[in-house]
Amino acid sequence: MTSIVWFRDDLRLADNPALRAAVDRGEPVIGLYVLDTSEKVRPLGGAARWWLHHSLADLGERLRERGGALVLRRGRAREVVPQVVQDAAASAVFWNRRYGGPAREMDTALKARLRDDGVEVASFAASLLFEPWTVRTGSGGHYAVFTPFWRACLHLPAPRAPLPEPREIVAPQTLPRSDALDDWALLPTNPDWAGGLRETWEPGEIAAHRRLDAFLADDVDDYDRARDEPAAGVTSGLSPRMRWGELSPHQVWHAAAASGKDTERFLSEIGWREFAWHTLFHAPDLHTENLRREFDAFPWPRPHPAALHAWQHGRTGIALVDAGMRELWHTGVMHNRVRMVAASFLIKNLLIDWRRGEEWFWDTLVDADEAANPFNWQWVAGSGADAAPYFRIFNPETQAQKFDPQHRYIDRWAPDWADVPPLVDLGDTRRAALAAYDEVKRSRA
Repeated sequence: MTSIVWFRDDLRLADNPALRAAVDRGEPVIGLYVLDTSEKVRPLGGAARWWLHHSLADLGERLRERGGALVLRRGRAREVVPQVVQDAAASAVFWNRRYGGPAREMDTALKARLRDDGVEVASFAASLLFEPWTVRTGSGGHYAVFTPFWRACLHLPAPRAPLPEPREIVAPQTLPRSDALDDWALLPTNPDWAGGLRETWEPGEIAAHRRLDAFLADDVDDYDRARDEPAAGVTSGLSPRMRWGELSPHQVWHAAAASGKDTERFLSEIGWREFAWHTLFHAPDLHTENLRREFDAFPWPRPHPAALHAWQHGRTGIALVDAGMRELWHTGVMHNRVRMVAASFLIKNLLIDWRRGEEWFWDTLVDADEAANPFNWQWVAGSGADAAPYFRIFNPETQAQKFDPQHRYIDRWAPDWADVPPLVDLGDTRRAALAAYDEVKRSRA
């Protein structure tokens, strides 16, 4: 008999409870990854597809080194998984839990269907430090503000220790049919716009651990002091590693604790990630609907395609915004401080719906996930959990003076900034944004 491990956003061997359960069962193991084309599954953006290709290639190689195998299939997961179970004559299927609404519905239905067919099915906690249903307010609800949420998390039992990776994984003699990874065409070819991604990143589990070790050995010392300075280079670089599950939050948590360094500020960012996922668990339409429904009354003007295009391509004439948008296009990430500034400019100076910005980031970020991406956009817009007040409008010129006073970041990514005329007047558009937000306030009165 055979056990199947259904990999999703947990592309690693170490600290993978589903894989550990399958190996401990003592039967041959097949790894399965499904490129899900189900209607309710949000299609991956271009940068995410690039990362997925390389992370799957790494996972397949690491499984083969230990005697295992990775089967790739494309299609509706609710149909593909039972078919692979049948093809492999598998007696058990294991996976790590997901927390988005459609994913949970699919997993629940699949678990029931497979069990009806006599297949053992088990799911495990692997992607979050704290399961969403374990963190509750005193009245039994869920938290809408980060600080009390994280305080409540820290009063729960400490996150479990990471599991070691299996030394040996035995594959069955005969494997089910597998797609070829190249046939999925996840990599851009015509044109090939991924040169900057290749320069910047090395996806995969081993590279993820190298980055974690390097950050804790060096950059974390300056993290609290310089994390808001985009030219300082002290960000962790771990967000895509955690988004794809090449690292688990338990590994990051315990490595930080064992470092002997002051990692409280850094770990609070891991807490922010948890907060985003807990929010998505309770609001599965986070990327399309305002969490604070009173913001449905916001009077978005008619879309302005030219302004949106200028923002997307770093041609607004606002130096810090343009630098950030060009960094995003080249590297697939943007410094967090600059992300907030660029998002605020789109929403509150250009008066473009936050959903348009979220869609662009979804397509261009290598670390875009279904929780953090819309959660952070709604935070900036003022429509989300623990949101910035509606009147908080980041002034990109003031932000540049404070966090990039020597223009090191701006000159790197937007050296022609002085030659691009500003798209809008920051003062006039700020006043227009405040007037529009007043309409939201009046709608609540």
